[in-house]
Amino acid sequence: MDINDDRDPSAPSEPTRVAPPLTVAQARAEWDVQRTFLDSCSYGPPPRRGWEAMQRSLDEWRAGSVPWQTWAESVETSRELFGRLVGVPADQVTTGAAVSQLLAPLATALPDGAEVLIPDIEFTSGVYPFAVHADRGVLVRTAPLNTLAEAVDESTTLVSFSAAQSATGEVADIPAITRRAREAGALTVLDGTQAAGWLPLNAADVDFLAVAAYKWLCAPRGTAFLTMPTEATAADDSHPRRAEFFDRLKPLAAGWFAAGGAASYGMPMHLADGARAFDISPAWHSWVGMAPALELLLGVGVEQIHTHDIALANRFRAGLGLEESNSAIVTIDLDQGKLSWPGALDRLDAAGVRYSQAGGNMRFGFHLFNDEADVDTALNAVTDTMTS
Repeated sequence: MDINDDRDPSAPSEPTRVAPPLTVAQARAEWDVQRTFLDSCSYGPPPRRGWEAMQRSLDEWRAGSVPWQTWAESVETSRELFGRLVGVPADQVTTGAAVSQLLAPLATALPDGAEVLIPDIEFTSGVYPFAVHADRGVLVRTAPLNTLAEAVDESTTLVSFSAAQSATGEVADIPAITRRAREAGALTVLDGTQAAGWLPLNAADVDFLAVAAYKWLCAPRGTAFLTMPTEATAADDSHPRRAEFFDRLKPLAAGWFAAGGAASYGMPMHLADGARAFDISPAWHSWVGMAPALELLLGVGVEQIHTHDIALANRFRAGLGLEESNSAIVTIDLDQGKLSWPGALDRLDAAGVRYSQAGGNMRFGFHLFNDEADVDTALNAVTDTMTS
């Protein structure tokens, strides 16, 4: 690309090639994790192809050897690949940096006095964007995740919930929640940050799907997605409350990237069509590392990753005497059982097990780059603790 090339880096590009099929074993060979890494709940290490692509882009930046459009093209590649991952076309995918940033325009579009329903342990990125509007009467109401569908009523304007809970790993009953929300005329916002990459998700099942990509999608931090209905779909919504919301929805952080390259200076305003109008200016090098990671995940297939991850998580649960679950995240309450004994955490650390703590729980996340040996290493450390 010529350095003076002024083509629009946010315009739709040529269709991204389909990655060749990969087995789990082939994909696992792309990771260089050095410990028993069971902490995808916190961040996902990159596959080698993503790491090397990002390092090349940093070398190019340091040397000033390529135009910036070279890196920005990765945003469009990632947009298309993510759309493929969650079953929507690229024109329904917004790119951003964080879930809370992507949800801010949605919260602002709520009318005064709107009620937002959330699970009682929902991660704050899906709560605070709505809660900060308390000064205009927006009410955030909570209910347990397992009864969230029943808690939706005619006063509910929007339901914001995670596909898999950050603190517990509990998987939401998405069909039940969205079905009840639709009956009540409520909007649905699904946070897929702890699920996208291992749990099959269909963005068309909800109004908005937000995902921070630096966890289970194994991308650099500073990459995130939001899916939203097309303008035609939103216009066809017959419920007055929902129609009012879409009329109020505006790209509040619109800048040069949201313009789609149509204008760089002054007026008149020329925003891109569809979800691209909600884009923010990208952190180039993070997106360079994003696209290869998505290509790899698609090459394996989320269904195959789901089977692999759940099998490892349930092997771990069985070793602990716990019931099987449908989540790749296993949590242990730090305040209950012998794991609260002094030395338990030291023993796990000495065994080289990387995990995390959240909401009073120990979290163990099992993903594509893990195998049965990782499970057994963690189990040996835990059971030694429990029987010592």
